[in-house]
Amino acid sequence: MPRRTRLASLVAALLLTGGCAGSSTSDPSTRPQPAPASPAGSATAGSAGAGAAPAGDAIDATTMSGIDVVFLSTMVGHSERTLQIVRLASDRLREDALRTLAAAIEATEADELAAMRGWLPTTGPAASAAAHHHEGHGDDAALDRLRTAPDTDVDRVLREVLADHQRSAADLARAQVDVGRNERVRDLARRIEQSRTAEVELLRGTP
Repeated sequence: MPRRTRLASLVAALLLTGGCAGSSTSDPSTRPQPAPASPAGSATAGSAGAGAAPAGDAIDATTMSGIDVVFLSTMVGHSERTLQIVRLASDRLREDALRTLAAAIEATEADELAAMRGWLPTTGPAASAAAHHHEGHGDDAALDRLRTAPDTDVDRVLREVLADHQRSAADLARAQVDVGRNERVRDLARRIEQSRTAEVELLRGTP
């Protein structure tokens, strides 16, 4: 499949994944807006967003194991770092295809982040475990690489930094599918593993 077609398909899948995870409770006007994209990418993203699922409800904390809670909390930190990475570079990207992919990743992970925060328990022992494991992921050296990258190198640096970051998310999600207890959390983990794996393939491909 041509790489441009694969990109359009992934953008659609990413936006649908975010919608299925549960929508943000914030005002739509405050949600991340996609960066300028190619006509094909924009059309695909638009049609995908229109078909997004309605808001999901909270998960009963008693149906989740400690592993489910730790996974959600860890992924919250991971997605927060993803948004930092993408937003740090988005205004400097030169490749249209990379801008399209970065915008789709930002929109998807913002929606996933809102859903996961809503699913995490706020009281009891599980909440304490979540707070303990809720840390940002990826070292600050990666962000420093992006901040200091010359304009001519920022696309390459983002591809490298984001590919490594998303590969770790795919690995974490893959493990959760095997050991998680709550089926909704496991379903989210399956979709995260699939989307991040596809992103890594595109990020490491030839522009």
